[in-house]
Amino acid sequence: MRNKSLERPRRFRVLLALSLGYFMVLLDTTVLSVAEPDIAGSLGTSIGALQWVVNGYTIALAASLLSSGAISDRWGAHRAFRLGIAAFGVLSLLTAGSPSVGVLIACRALLGIAAALSIPSATSMIAQFYPKSSERSRALAFWTAISGIGLAAGPLLGGWLVAIGGWQLVFLVNVPIAIVVLALVRGKGFAAPRRDRPIDFGAQLTAGGGLALLTGALICWGAAQPLAAALLAGGTVLAAAVLVVLERRSAAPVFAAQLLTNRGVLAGLMVGAAVNFVLTGVIFGLPLLLSDRLGLGPAQLGLFLLPFTIPCALNPLLTGRLVARYGPRMPILGGLGLLTVGSGLLGAAVSLGFPIGLCVLALLLMGFGVSFTLPALISQLLTAAPEGTAGSAGGLLNAIRQVGATIGVTVIGIVLGGVGLSGADSGAGTAGAGAVQAGSAGVVAGVAGVAGTAAMLVAAAVAGCGGVAYLWLTRRPPRRAAAPPSASDSRQSPSDSRSDR
Repeated sequence: MRNKSLERPRRFRVLLALSLGYFMVLLDTTVLSVAEPDIAGSLGTSIGALQWVVNGYTIALAASLLSSGAISDRWGAHRAFRLGIAAFGVLSLLTAGSPSVGVLIACRALLGIAAALSIPSATSMIAQFYPKSSERSRALAFWTAISGIGLAAGPLLGGWLVAIGGWQLVFLVNVPIAIVVLALVRGKGFAAPRRDRPIDFGAQLTAGGGLALLTGALICWGAAQPLAAALLAGGTVLAAAVLVVLERRSAAPVFAAQLLTNRGVLAGLMVGAAVNFVLTGVIFGLPLLLSDRLGLGPAQLGLFLLPFTIPCALNPLLTGRLVARYGPRMPILGGLGLLTVGSGLLGAAVSLGFPIGLCVLALLLMGFGVSFTLPALISQLLTAAPEGTAGSAGGLLNAIRQVGATIGVTVIGIVLGGVGLSGADSGAGTAGAGAVQAGSAGVVAGVAGVAGTAAMLVAAAVAGCGGVAYLWLTRRPPRRAAAPPSASDSRQSPSDSRSDR
């Protein structure tokens, strides 16, 4: 019989390590934003090259997440997590020493692959160490809260690090974090079973390549490069056709039928894409509008977004309690409702010239909407996923979220009237919020308020559609009406009548 007094500290140590690992990954996606001008000055790069520094990470992360979930199930989640964190630390050290922008882009792409190994394996380990639904909900809330601090603190921390020692410190800060995480998960207690099932690496690589091509096509489409977008879209269609053939012949398909036919999993995937569409799209589009119409600088933009990002760090703990008591359905629907209303109010604020009170209210509602939805969403996905597929489900969710983020950036940019980044050599659009500062100075002057309002309303519509899709996919099947008793059943035989007397 296990000693629970000893079990709890060990589980918390593991949970802290998993949370710090995800914190490091999210920090790397936001902290780079304020370092881009320093990178441009020290390496002599163009705006287009800086965009690929950001895009190399997000594209590699999105493309690798599909296979990393299955690899986590196959190798064991503990091995995948340790390998991902160790690789992230070493690659961060190499990235800080990049002598040219080409090496920097390559290192960023490798960082995306390392990050992809650690994310689904972390959710799988949480599911193992916290098998009870109520405990798992609280653990996921803690994991999301700690990692959410990376989202909120990224721009502010990045500015401080760049001021102290240049852009290299933005990457060097990952090294001690990785060492602490690996120290916390040392020993035999941090282990997970291996799932004895084959992996079709041909299908895995085709799916990852197709996702990368799709991401590139959307980026080029948003950057008004129709020829490149058409070529990449054609490659995406070809990859999809090859994938269909491989999946039909595979004994271990990438898109497992038991996941895609599970209504709870499908609902989680659709909501995840919708939330990231709004989250990343608004973080991308709003600073462009603020820079164009109010002339805010990078530091002011970071402060302006705090009402949006701070709830992502603080509110998940409350969400965990709600999920533990009421289940994930209420926080998900409530969060999507707040996200819808907040995006709509933000559209009104844009049309009214950004009154500070209305902006703060709208951003707070959106921040609470995201922080109510995502922790509950992860809890639902782990609960709905069939046994043995937690890693695959986690990888699929995070991949779909990356796709939603990319589409969000592209669509919001198009609605803003094709406003792009300065420089004719900008080889692509942006796939994340990190490129906001790099492009804010080149926003075409005079972005119409109506375009900004429309962009925020598009975000509100997507959040609302996510809520409708969730309601539809998680609806309870209608109860069958009881059949009326037949005439023979309603008639009582004389013998029965006499026996009742």
